[in-house]
Amino acid sequence: MASLLFFTFSLVFLLSILHGTSSLPIVGVTYTPTISTVATAANPLPPPPPPPDRVSSTINSLKFPSVRLPNSDPSIIRAFAYTNTSLLLSIPNTFVPALAANRSLALRWLYRHVLPFYPRSKISLISVGNDIFDTTPDFSPFLIPAVRNVHLALHDLGIRKISVSTTFSFFNIITTAFPPSSAQFQEPAGSLIMKPLLQFLEDTNSSFLVNLYPYNMYRLNSEIPLGFALFQDYPFNFRDDLVTGVRYKNLFDMMVDAVISAIAVAGHENIPVVVAETGWPSSGADASEVDATPAFAEMYLKGLVAHLRSGFGSPLRKEGVAEAYIYELVDKEVKGTRSWGILHQNMTMKYNIQFSNGCKNGVGLRILSIIVVPLIGFLVNLFFVANG
Repeated sequence: MASLLFFTFSLVFLLSILHGTSSLPIVGVTYTPTISTVATAANPLPPPPPPPDRVSSTINSLKFPSVRLPNSDPSIIRAFAYTNTSLLLSIPNTFVPALAANRSLALRWLYRHVLPFYPRSKISLISVGNDIFDTTPDFSPFLIPAVRNVHLALHDLGIRKISVSTTFSFFNIITTAFPPSSAQFQEPAGSLIMKPLLQFLEDTNSSFLVNLYPYNMYRLNSEIPLGFALFQDYPFNFRDDLVTGVRYKNLFDMMVDAVISAIAVAGHENIPVVVAETGWPSSGADASEVDATPAFAEMYLKGLVAHLRSGFGSPLRKEGVAEAYIYELVDKEVKGTRSWGILHQNMTMKYNIQFSNGCKNGVGLRILSIIVVPLIGFLVNLFFVANG
């Protein structure tokens, strides 16, 4: 009996190790080609964007398992064929009213951006619009019908493994970031758009996408310590949610849990959250952005990747976010704008960061399998020998 209990406990423990290594959040990156047609004295015409094949090979060399493509350029989608890199495509906001009115237009978009490449290019998710409340608020009534039509158009084509959602900005949907437990969706969007959207996401096993920038929150609130925004483990570098008793050690988790709380208040507990954009600029739009430096940008990105790899999740959701996309791959290097890229415009590295996602990209899992699987075999043999 004792040997049976020992065997059962050991087997469950080892299997839990293997399971745990495969559930870490995906760390991806956003790529938007530089597009400029007018050169000025202040902003000379930038060099043309690198060829799609170079973009694909660079991302593979950095070991990013997922890429977000806001422009959904067909030539770039094609470049990721047979790479096993998951793609998050986006449909521009300007298309939303037409997509809402006519499913055939959704089919037309899919015929150009999905059907020629899928499944050779591993398209996993389509975002219908990005931050529509801020950039094109008049289009918001069309958002849910557009999302539904793209979903139905995929099914018309026999494609059922590509999820459909839309992307929001944290600041345009959440009432308050602290305490996170008090966060709700802003009205009237919360009732008119968020609730039906969340029901759609739950019904279709899709994800809630949000652009989340601790840098912007830090700039808006002078009471937030810089180290709290940069994942630095300093004494007293925490904030307590007095409602739940939860202690927060970084601003990223605080903002994530505000989103999770708002989703829960709207009646949904288990919808995956995807951070569609996050990052820290290495230079600001003007001289007032003194904390937009390469050193702080590297500190934020290293802290973010280490935190996501840790497997600790967030205080309100043990698995944390499902995916997080760093904004962005390549610097635009345009005066008067922030620089977010992890690469210079010539595609050389700006930071000394290992972006590969550990066990999620399969390497760590294979290593653990080499160790754990023989141990399981040894335990099985030991059990049968002990029991005759």
